[in-house]
Amino acid sequence: MMRALLVRGMLAGLIAAVLAALFAYAVGEPPVNAAIGLEEAAAHASGEHSHEEELVSRGVQSTLGLLTAVGVYGIAIGGLLAIAFALVYGRLGSLRPGPTATLLTGAAFVVVVLVPFLKYPANPPAVGQPDTIGERTGLYFGFIALSLAFAVAAAAAGRQVALRSGAAAGAIAGGAVYLVPAALTARLMPVINEVPEDFPATTLWDFRIASLGTQVVLWTVLGVTFGLLARRALTAPAAGPPVSLAR
Repeated sequence: MMRALLVRGMLAGLIAAVLAALFAYAVGEPPVNAAIGLEEAAAHASGEHSHEEELVSRGVQSTLGLLTAVGVYGIAIGGLLAIAFALVYGRLGSLRPGPTATLLTGAAFVVVVLVPFLKYPANPPAVGQPDTIGERTGLYFGFIALSLAFAVAAAAAGRQVALRSGAAAGAIAGGAVYLVPAALTARLMPVINEVPEDFPATTLWDFRIASLGTQVVLWTVLGVTFGLLARRALTAPAAGPPVSLAR
C-alpha cells in the first residue's frame, strides 16, 4: 500500500507541476523578461555588458527548463506528501482519504511555502547582490526548517489537547503553538532588502504574485489530485474495506 500511495503521490505531483508550469509561463514570464531587460540595460550602461553566448537560450529556459524544474519539484513534493499521508491517515479522527489529503496539503503549503514567503519573498532578476546569495539562501531554508519544526511541535500539542478537550480546542492549541514561535522567529531573523530604489514596483509585485500563484496552483492541484487517487487506492473493491495506515 505504501508503494501504491507513493506512486500516486508522484503522479499527482507531475500533473500539478504541468499545470503550475503553464501558469508560471503565462503569468510569470512577462515580469521575468521585464526584469532581465532592466538588468541588461543597467549592465550595458555601466559598461559591464557581456558578449559571451548563453549556454542555454532564454527560450529554452522559459519553456523546457521551466517545465523540467517545476516537474522535478512537483514529483518530489508529491512523493513526500504520500509519505506524510501514510503517517497521518487514520490519526485524524474519521476523516476520509480526500479530506485528509486536502488538510495535509493545505497545512504543508502554509508551513513550507506561505510563511517563509512572507518573510523572504521571491525576487526577480536584477534584484539582490551576488555576494549575498549564499547568505540569503541559508536564511530562507533555515526559516523553512524552523517552520517545519514548529509545525511538528504544534501537531503533537494539538493532538494531546484534542484527546482531552476535543478537536476544536486541539486545533486552537496547535495553531497557537505554531504561530507564536513562527512570528517571533520571523521578527528576529535578519531582514533582507536589496531591491534597488529605481526598480519598478509593478514589475516586482507582478513577479512575486506570479511566484506565489505558481505555488498555489501546484499545491492545490496536488492536494485535490492526490486525494482522489488515494481514495481509489484505499477503498478499491479488490482491497476489501477501507485501509487504516495508523499504528
